[in-house]
Amino acid sequence: MLNRGYAHTTIISSKYQGRTLLSHLASLYPHSTLQAWQEKLNNGEVTLNRVTANGSESVTSGQTLVWNRPPWIEPDTPQHFEVLFEDLHLLAVNKPSGLPTLPGGGFMENTLLRWVQKQTPIANPVHRLGRATTGIVLFAKTPKAAANLFANWNTPKIQKIYRAVAQNNAQQDAYEILTPIGLVPHPLIGSVWAANPSGKPSKSLAKVISRSGEQINLEAALPSAFSLHQ
Repeated sequence: MLNRGYAHTTIISSKYQGRTLLSHLASLYPHSTLQAWQEKLNNGEVTLNRVTANGSESVTSGQTLVWNRPPWIEPDTPQHFEVLFEDLHLLAVNKPSGLPTLPGGGFMENTLLRWVQKQTPIANPVHRLGRATTGIVLFAKTPKAAANLFANWNTPKIQKIYRAVAQNNAQQDAYEILTPIGLVPHPLIGSVWAANPSGKPSKSLAKVISRSGEQINLEAALPSAFSLHQ
């Protein structure tokens, strides 16, 4: 699917002041080289404070940087979802594996959000699941429903349970995962939430539900501390 392109907008931080725009772009979006960014600049894709930039500018704190990414063909994804529950306030759908929940990482149109809103334009997701994950995604259909869900999402009132297949041997049948979660660099999309020693505290309770040779089926309950980073 050819999408409509996207305007990536950022505000220059004081810690980048004095850096050339070209070097800043290559650092901010490491998926492209300096040479590739110069070509984008030459094509007029980048503006600095609404002025088309050439890359030689020195950036200053507070400037608005916009990369007007041209339309691109997105990778194919599943284009279906199953409605599990719906009333006047909530919509619960089963997201298939391979379909991103929200725009990002090269996907703008081939997302669960776009497909759901084609049927229910007022629906907005309360959380997200990773592209490869299959599971329930809740959408709020009213501002009041969204406010109530957001207020309770990171409290003990809401618990997430995931099932996964793992390899090698789990030494215990039940254990805690206390690895902190934070932003880590990603070569294509800048950064993602993942295990990070300097990240925020998190806690997952995991247990083995079956074993088959080297394959282990796990069930993990993720309390509110972890849900901050979903």
